[in-house]
Amino acid sequence: MENLTAKELSEELCCKKQTANEKFSESDFESADAYAKDYAVFIDSAKTEREAVDYTVDMLSAYGFKPYTFGMPVYQGDRLYFVNRGKMLIAFTIGERGVDDGFRILAAHIDSPRLDLKPYPIYEDNGICYAKTHYYGGIKNYQWATIRLALHGVVTLRDGKKINVSIGEEEGDPVFCITDLLPHLAKEQKTKPLGTAFPGEGLNAVLCASPYTECGRPAEVDNAVKLNLLNELNRRYGITERDLVSSELCFVPAGRSCDVGLDRVLMGAYGHDDRVCAYSALTALLENLDGDNSVICVLADKEETGSDGTTGMQGRLMIDIIEEVSRSLASDPVAVRAKSKCLSTDVAAAFDPLYPEVYDKANSAMISCGVALEKYGGTLGKALTNDCPAEFFREVVDILDRAGVLWQNAEFGKIDAGGGGTVAKYISKYNIDTLDIGVPVLSMHAPFELISKYDLYSAYKAFSAFCKA
Repeated sequence: MENLTAKELSEELCCKKQTANEKFSESDFESADAYAKDYAVFIDSAKTEREAVDYTVDMLSAYGFKPYTFGMPVYQGDRLYFVNRGKMLIAFTIGERGVDDGFRILAAHIDSPRLDLKPYPIYEDNGICYAKTHYYGGIKNYQWATIRLALHGVVTLRDGKKINVSIGEEEGDPVFCITDLLPHLAKEQKTKPLGTAFPGEGLNAVLCASPYTECGRPAEVDNAVKLNLLNELNRRYGITERDLVSSELCFVPAGRSCDVGLDRVLMGAYGHDDRVCAYSALTALLENLDGDNSVICVLADKEETGSDGTTGMQGRLMIDIIEEVSRSLASDPVAVRAKSKCLSTDVAAAFDPLYPEVYDKANSAMISCGVALEKYGGTLGKALTNDCPAEFFREVVDILDRAGVLWQNAEFGKIDAGGGGTVAKYISKYNIDTLDIGVPVLSMHAPFELISKYDLYSAYKAFSAFCKA
């Protein structure tokens, strides 16, 4: 390198993030825009994990996937999926090489922060009927006040029938709302710390404000407004208040995704974390149906609350499927796991110029600079994290470079500012090399999150390249 100029030497030795404008071709921009339009249909249709699973099953069925049951024989070329309690899905293909070289695993989660209804949620106070909620996942409480909310979920009735509920999404539907104190009377509220000014017990949504009537007059019964609401729910769905105990109902932001900014590069929606990676992982699987490698796509539940329970990644379902499939193909399950490789496809914290104090700019993901690779996450001194081995990190980087994928390296923020985790550590504990990789997000966990269409498309290309490699 002795004969290189300083500029040439700098280009050879220094590392500089590229933007999509520097890396993308004209066809890349067109493909990214088209891909984002398809993703918008998914994100608008899948505001809960159950809805995401239902949408995914329809996609998989269109590509010839069949339901998998434990104990069934599995053959080369099979396309199979397993639905776990309606809230988790594992889809997999058996490639030309079988499973002796392990699986390529893409693991995402399909739950997002929201407001769940309590078991006995409905109460009346001074002529207004409210729903009590219990927030799910990490939220800033104040962000959920005075926005339009939709009610989604399922109710199981005593006869075993399951009722799907969705109110607030269709044209002409009513919406729901959590009120806030008017500024004229908020002198004391304004002096409270942000974390205490909006207590969780106060996140109660307005449901109804008129009483049940008889012969055109308000009924002379206690809680007539609550009775009016329950009567309407019963008329629509056959639901009684007792049925709400065995329900999974939640409030999510009402409305559809949309372009943000005059250039339409950014896309705003509820639930980008982590359905943006779930969709790009799923479509990468569908892009590689007839490849050499066997591929698993995991869409998990409960990541926002610790990945516990029967539908979270701390369970053994994915491992059980790997072991059962390996035995069916006369392969050693332990060897298959050891040779498997995983991308934990979860979103990254995008650098926000409005709040630079919590980011290490040199080590942060930037909007429109591609999919973000995180060697480790966790909090403080790398606690509660998977720390990807350097060898596997290098392997993934080489795969992306060969495929011409726009990518960047990232951490979650400054060391002592906080942190966050993914499902990676629950997979790597089974002797599976795992790396966190995903789409950078602005306003993560807010009711309205932002991503770049170029980063979304880069994630899809990255996951597809990994499946092929």
